[in-house]
Amino acid sequence: MKTEHRMRFTSIALLLLVAAAPGCSKKANGGAGNAEGAGPASSVGTTSGQARAALPLSTWFDAALYAKQLEQAKVQPVGDPAAPWTQAIEPSYVDTAKYKKTAPWHVCFSNASLTNPWRTAGFATMQAEVKLHPQIAKFTAVDAGGKDEKQIADISDLLTQNCSVLIVAPNTTGPLTTIVNEACKKIPVIGFDRGVSTECPVTFIHPIGGFLFGATSAKFLTSHVPKGGKVLALRILPGVDVLEHRWAGAQHVFNEAGIHVVGMEFTGSDPAKTKQIVTDYIQRYHAIDGVWMDAGDTTAAAAEAFQDAGAEVPPITGEDNNAWLQAWQKNKWTATAPTYPVYQWRTAILAAVDILSGQKVPKEWILPQPEITRDTVGLYAASNLPPTFYAMCGCQKMPGFPALWGGK
Repeated sequence: MKTEHRMRFTSIALLLLVAAAPGCSKKANGGAGNAEGAGPASSVGTTSGQARAALPLSTWFDAALYAKQLEQAKVQPVGDPAAPWTQAIEPSYVDTAKYKKTAPWHVCFSNASLTNPWRTAGFATMQAEVKLHPQIAKFTAVDAGGKDEKQIADISDLLTQNCSVLIVAPNTTGPLTTIVNEACKKIPVIGFDRGVSTECPVTFIHPIGGFLFGATSAKFLTSHVPKGGKVLALRILPGVDVLEHRWAGAQHVFNEAGIHVVGMEFTGSDPAKTKQIVTDYIQRYHAIDGVWMDAGDTTAAAAEAFQDAGAEVPPITGEDNNAWLQAWQKNKWTATAPTYPVYQWRTAILAAVDILSGQKVPKEWILPQPEITRDTVGLYAASNLPPTFYAMCGCQKMPGFPALWGGK
């Protein structure tokens, strides 16, 4: 989507351009994504295995939005810093009085998938938030399994179930637009995590955005990798706005810095596949100077590939996935972890409560997007929680923590 994280959504023309772009697909190919979905693990034509000073810049790149997101990272959010899931950056509020409804409420949720750790941690957090609101008498959640057609059918079915409000985390940007438009004609709709090509949802909830994520991690690598250095880029899947923007932002930084992206590969969010891809590149190039990743659930696997090859782990980027945070803290690698906070799953429920209560909400609810650095990783790595846990859940003080998230 052209505007990933704002309510000025992608144009159909841009989606058509993306469908034709190298390494991009308008539609996801199944699975889960970090924020996200899982697609096929595959190389991208001529980019795979070829050292190039500058890959063609993705058609998803939007210079104005890129600059805006980097500026938003400097803005002090409105709200309580102790509860960042309630904060908003430069909010413009909308009146929701017409949606006010007497409780009890039936909150419905159409989810893209539950097939990766980020989404699993998010859904656990969402369920815990629901329990904090007795006005929600019924919570119906359906999982599309990473399939657009399934999610379209799911939403159509939910529209027959007397839902008070519908929350949608779309699988991919373009294909879900029509059904979301249809839903908006019948009930209030909340979008979060990923966007669609319509402004009809009452609110769209998301952290600052993928351009910030991609640029943050790419700038970290350019500060540790010499000009002309070889960087391997690992992605989950094509066709999802937040992921496309991460890659487009990183490409922009790499091209300006003269970094050679020797390959861009899709991992399908599969640790074993990730490890094999990295191993192949180590054997091909003997030395990789840096690894850029658009997500963090397989960063630990990528690092293991270097260890197994008897090579030093180069500067690498991850996320707030606990497996990665623990490995990073233990080995003291040169790394950073931009985040796409799981706590937005809490915000989706809070927005539903506000809307059904007739309280104003931001039209575009932009949440803070923190970065974990080598100086702060020790604050987030948790030995009492599973590898699949995500530290930026905002759930540490919720009832049932840590057991509901698989901890002890």
